[in-house]
Amino acid sequence: MNFINTWALLLLPLSFIPLLIKQQNKNIYTWNKMFPVDPLSKLIGLLLKILGALIIVFIIITISEPFANQYTVTKIGNGAQIGLVLDRSASMDDPFSGGDLNNKAGETKSGAASRLIVDFFESRTDDMVGVITFSNSSMFVLPLTQNKEAIKAAVNATAGNALFQTNIGAGLTSSAELFTNVEDSGSRAIILLSDGAGRIEEKTQQSIKDWFYQYKIGLYWIVLRQPGGISIFDENYIPRDDSQLPAQIELYEYFKTFKSPFQAYEAEDPKSLEQAINDINLKEKKSITYKEQIPGKQYTTTSLIVALLLTLTLFVLKVLEVKSLK
Repeated sequence: MNFINTWALLLLPLSFIPLLIKQQNKNIYTWNKMFPVDPLSKLIGLLLKILGALIIVFIIITISEPFANQYTVTKIGNGAQIGLVLDRSASMDDPFSGGDLNNKAGETKSGAASRLIVDFFESRTDDMVGVITFSNSSMFVLPLTQNKEAIKAAVNATAGNALFQTNIGAGLTSSAELFTNVEDSGSRAIILLSDGAGRIEEKTQQSIKDWFYQYKIGLYWIVLRQPGGISIFDENYIPRDDSQLPAQIELYEYFKTFKSPFQAYEAEDPKSLEQAINDINLKEKKSITYKEQIPGKQYTTTSLIVALLLTLTLFVLKVLEVKSLK
């Protein structure tokens, strides 16, 4: 048991006051010795004093605001530990070229992504979610948590100002760190959402691949592609003049070398983005073991109710005592 106002406990000795007060009989008799000894009356008088002492104790406890420590319980549910890695390059603030069934024709890529991701996690119950953003570098936004309000706030916060670079390598490196000190629940995944790609140096590529395999992390890559742009799924693409492959195709080929699970999607509008997220939703409904923090119980109201009930009991007994004397 813990107390917010521990100083109030110093008042507990006041509870002995009712026990120290001697009960006086206001009735006057010419010869008290003519009355026999009444043990029952003495016992009732003592109980009334104890009742008064308990009232003071519970009033002091109410003032001290008692509470119990929070504790952790292990549960089994359906979901995953998911790291969101969100592109915050300036191009994410461009609108999609087409609308969806809800007539969101002017919705930006970052706006549509935030809206659909929030809906995605609000429809799920047992996920642990962490958030990483990246542009020229990565930014740690939220550790793995089950707090839906924190997840929603973190995702919505990613719609802030952005820069003109897409450093996916930094985002993926930071995302792997989300799982370093967290017990594996049974299913882990990274959702990487970007509208472009950057080139990752060979040393960093190997480190990312090793980390994803070590921590058993699956990868989902959603590419927000401009209509008519290069498709990562175009197996017949031939670069001009033997030049280097486009960054997004090169990155796709790199992801396919992962030993851990990998799945890629392309989205050209909010509707196709929603379909990609829905597909991930179906794939990541696995049985997992997770720990839930149970808040400590507050006992202030309980102690106040007990004090009021004891006071009411004492009042009723004193009323009966007065009537009996009449």
